[in-house]
Amino acid sequence: IPHDFCPSLRFRVRIYPIIRSSALVILILHLGIRSELTNPSWWSELLIFNAIPLLSVIAIWHAPKSNDRWARTGLALAILSWLISSIASSWNSFFGFQFPDLLIDGGYLIFYPFIIFGLTRQMRNSRTSKSLEFLDTIIVAFGATTAIGILLIKPATATFSSNSLDIFLSIFYPLGDLMLFTLVCSIAISQKISLRNLLLVSGTLIFATSDLYFLWATSQGTYSFGSLTDDGWLLSIILIAESTWHKGDESNKESKLNAIAVTFALFASLLVLVIAILKPNFFTFGSLAPAFITITLAFARMLVALTDAKAISSERALARTDELTGLANRRKFLAELEIFRNGEGSLLILDLDGFKEINDTFGHEVGDQLLRQVATRFSRALPSSALLARLGGDEFGALIRGSEGFESALALRATLSYPFTIATNQVKLDVSIGQALNDPDKPSNELLHRADLAMYEAKRSGAGAVC
Repeated sequence: IPHDFCPSLRFRVRIYPIIRSSALVILILHLGIRSELTNPSWWSELLIFNAIPLLSVIAIWHAPKSNDRWARTGLALAILSWLISSIASSWNSFFGFQFPDLLIDGGYLIFYPFIIFGLTRQMRNSRTSKSLEFLDTIIVAFGATTAIGILLIKPATATFSSNSLDIFLSIFYPLGDLMLFTLVCSIAISQKISLRNLLLVSGTLIFATSDLYFLWATSQGTYSFGSLTDDGWLLSIILIAESTWHKGDESNKESKLNAIAVTFALFASLLVLVIAILKPNFFTFGSLAPAFITITLAFARMLVALTDAKAISSERALARTDELTGLANRRKFLAELEIFRNGEGSLLILDLDGFKEINDTFGHEVGDQLLRQVATRFSRALPSSALLARLGGDEFGALIRGSEGFESALALRATLSYPFTIATNQVKLDVSIGQALNDPDKPSNELLHRADLAMYEAKRSGAGAVC
């Protein structure tokens, strides 16, 4: 380690590889203990088992800052909610004081929105992630998982004799696992192969497989607490945590996955509401809440998209507008010139005479006010089809369509025939104007050059305007 490393950085370099590797070592130790014990013990299932996701949360939280902060937050919260439910479930298996089942189920349910959000952000280039991606993943989580589960609750009630919550959970968990794995694989396919994505896909596959096996064994009555297969959850958590320490696909290519997934989730939610309208007693109000949330988020996404589009439009306008005068700037003038020069018209270059002396005498603030007033007078003297731009300093340019270029030049010069009043001071300006007629056979830079020559001739000769 270089000597100029700060102590906290030296600590990070040394301690976090130990934390990351210790989770895998504890998993191997736990497998060995389970293979030796006839019955699970509280210290192996409550302490050792749950130490692994705890270490994984620490590893994720302190992963390199180059990875997306929101991705790390989502993954850490997902594993933390799973850990809380796991601790409560393990406690209930050994001790008399019992945590409520609602706490355990709630932690496992919250795990899915967090993990979907975290994985989706983690598998994309963090530099291109935006607020729309956040809304997309939440919409997908609520719509494509919960809303579809609601659609199956009513048919399931004809088969299961359990209460509504148990039926909902029996449908939600397998759908959540399937959606989780499908979403991750879809994103991975659209990107280049990387170690981070391989870890995420492997971890998600192992988690979904372990979870589906647990659900199947529970439904068959063959599952026993403390089975070796439970360690599949731990291995998946370790792989997901390790992925946050590696770089993925850093390309900036856009994926259409979000739009497709959001459309599907919104369609499913709308379908639920349509059925509820046609058959008012088909769903309970509580079961419709996720559908309402999905549609509300879809409207929020639309507002964010419109706001982003407006911001982009404003940025483009600012990029082509002179901040001082509000006229077009040099960039827009040159872009319009490429189109303008193919037809009949004139290019005018205008240079103010006497502006430097006024600016030096009264200061830049007066000079700026004077430029704004000049821009106002020039704008009023030109036809609506003309383009007036400030090219820089006290130089302006104008594109005049048709054959009235020289008449427009004289009109522009006439606007300066009476003085300006600025801060009780009256100042007088003149302008030298050079005109160049369009020639479609010549490039635009030659047209500019000819207009410049004409402007300098007007200034040298005192003619005011020269074609």
